[in-house]
Amino acid sequence: MKIELDSVGKRYKTEWIIRGLSLEVAPGQRYAITGPNGSGKSTLMKMLSGFLSPSKGQVSFSLDGRQLGVHEVYRHLSFAAPYIELIEELTLTEAIRFHRQFKATKPGMDDEAIYQLLGFRKARSKQVRNFSSGMKQRLRLALALVTESPLLLLDEPTTNLDEEGIGWYRGLIARFGTGRTLVIASNAAVDFDFCEHKVYIPDYKQ
Repeated sequence: MKIELDSVGKRYKTEWIIRGLSLEVAPGQRYAITGPNGSGKSTLMKMLSGFLSPSKGQVSFSLDGRQLGVHEVYRHLSFAAPYIELIEELTLTEAIRFHRQFKATKPGMDDEAIYQLLGFRKARSKQVRNFSSGMKQRLRLALALVTESPLLLLDEPTTNLDEEGIGWYRGLIARFGTGRTLVIASNAAVDFDFCEHKVYIPDYKQ
């Protein structure tokens, strides 16, 4: 997927969170959105997903040379972030099956393969509400990465992950990140040091 931002700005009341950002997110490339906490990384990610509209400028989306309306974008992306809530009343089995009703998964990634990928022992019948914060984040990441989508957005992907979990995340990127447009928002280098392009949000605060 290709995303083009033309002099984009986002304002909340009288404060400009981002201003004057022009960027082309090219198909198959990897981008890191960096900056201190509260600098506007998540705001930019939400605009890249089509969830938020800019206050100024324009964001346009295309896939294989065809322009996409903002109402179509969600069909072609997967998005994982700590603030995206899981349905906590569902069991792990139900959560995976619910996700797969709406999003196609990569070849071979059926329910059993996703269980194996997560590595949760004896958790299939456990409600998500009873998962640790690290288990919830693993579930978010796994569902996003196994989804068959050309655009992958990850906001603070290693939040709540321990050292073993960070290694697991990087293994997922190596396995499922190839050939996709990948955008990662974080201020932790371990999340994005494999990205070719970097956007530092404080540069767009004028």
